[in-house]
Amino acid sequence: MTMAQKLFSEDNILLETRKVNKFFGSGKKRVHAVRDVDFKIHRAEIISIVGESGSGKTTLAKILLGLLKASSGDVLYNGALRSLKGQKARRAYWQNIQAIFQDPFSTFNQFFRVEKILNDCLDLQGLGRIPIGDKREKMRDACQFVNLKYEELYNKYPFELSGGQMQRLMIARIFMMQPNVLIADEPTSMIDACSRSTILDMLLKLRAEKDMTILFITHDLGLAYYVSDTLFIMENGEMVESGNATEIILNPNHRYTKQLVSDVPKLNEEWDVDAI
Repeated sequence: MTMAQKLFSEDNILLETRKVNKFFGSGKKRVHAVRDVDFKIHRAEIISIVGESGSGKTTLAKILLGLLKASSGDVLYNGALRSLKGQKARRAYWQNIQAIFQDPFSTFNQFFRVEKILNDCLDLQGLGRIPIGDKREKMRDACQFVNLKYEELYNKYPFELSGGQMQRLMIARIFMMQPNVLIADEPTSMIDACSRSTILDMLLKLRAEKDMTILFITHDLGLAYYVSDTLFIMENGEMVESGNATEIILNPNHRYTKQLVSDVPKLNEEWDVDAI
């Protein structure tokens, strides 16, 4: 059962792409990883880009984050062409758009203690000079939001934490920074089912409390259906279908979407093990 899905007006678009392409390599080895992608994300909307490995969804996410440069096309933020020229422009953009990645072990600098990781969030917001007591209060609040105890973690290194604790720490960083857009690339793929549900609830709470726009990058159609207002289906770098999450799942039109839906195991049907 999916969450109640919202309706969004066209005058409330926060992030948009226009004919975005990305090529890797050259000549016969050139790969067209993202193909003429047009899509819009509204303020406080939850969308999911769904596709199998190699579909181009993570490449697109990195373009949106400004970690990769598009070969052609435009990215617009808040109605204006995005600018990443110069450190000041990139810093301003990253104050508004942040990410959670699937591998928490590669997200953090393993030589930085938790206190520095959280303190860097304050620096990025321009709060590096506030009193130390205020800093620690903000860090405690962020840890409490994700059910962690600051006093037990602040002096530890990331490698001393469990995978679940690091996932929660990533969300604590987002809570501190409160970006307008959160891009979550397979944020629950490396944790157990129980922790997965908890992490998702925390992310959805950010939308509910902060009006945060969340973009999930995932191959898990069931997860996407549960959390999303809107689904985008991506195959070979191309958006092949999009629309209301319920409509896409119950009435898929594109043959690739139909394949993804049919591949989801259903508990009330006998599984065809031989076909698998």
